[in-house]
Amino acid sequence: MLAMVAPRLYAQVRLAVIDMQRAMLETSDGRRAKVQLKRLFESRQETLNQRQEALKREKTEIERQAAVVRGEALNKRMEEYNKRLMDLQQDSVRYQQELQTKEGELMKQILTNLGLVARQIGTSDNYTAILDASAVIWSPSHIDLTDRVIQEYNNQHPATEEPAAEGADAGAPAARPAAPARPAGAAATPARPAANPHPRGGQAE
Repeated sequence: MLAMVAPRLYAQVRLAVIDMQRAMLETSDGRRAKVQLKRLFESRQETLNQRQEALKREKTEIERQAAVVRGEALNKRMEEYNKRLMDLQQDSVRYQQELQTKEGELMKQILTNLGLVARQIGTSDNYTAILDASAVIWSPSHIDLTDRVIQEYNNQHPATEEPAAEGADAGAPAARPAAPARPAGAAATPARPAANPHPRGGQAE
């Protein structure tokens, strides 16, 4: 009896896979989220770069004055410089956290909607299970539903506006920032902000 029943049970099992990471990024909402994260990253990076350049100029001026000026005035200016340097480092970390939080907010709803689409397809087509491709070592290409899920997602959630053109890599993962994100990959961190360029050390960058 088992020999007769087992092949029938096996034949009734229908499995499929979805590349959820690719699906999230290639839906219309995913592309729009990528553009938003990129704009946020670039805005924060520009702000950090401007502040870093200002600190470099201030450092040069302090070093110039240190050769001829001594006393409380120079010490006070050095303290103010070091405080602004620390503020820059802290803001860099805060911007990184802000980008990660924003990315999580944008992707959470997309992931939820993708799950609903996958469930609808699984129910209508009588699939036994639909798995995330990242958790599957190997599967034949004909059971990959990623393109179908993306298309169905976009049908159910039409874009209200097109994301800004980014070239041929619009569907690629956002840098972490950069991401960037990291969005992303990777958020902005000033070049060598951790080193304390103490004017009296005589080590100019």
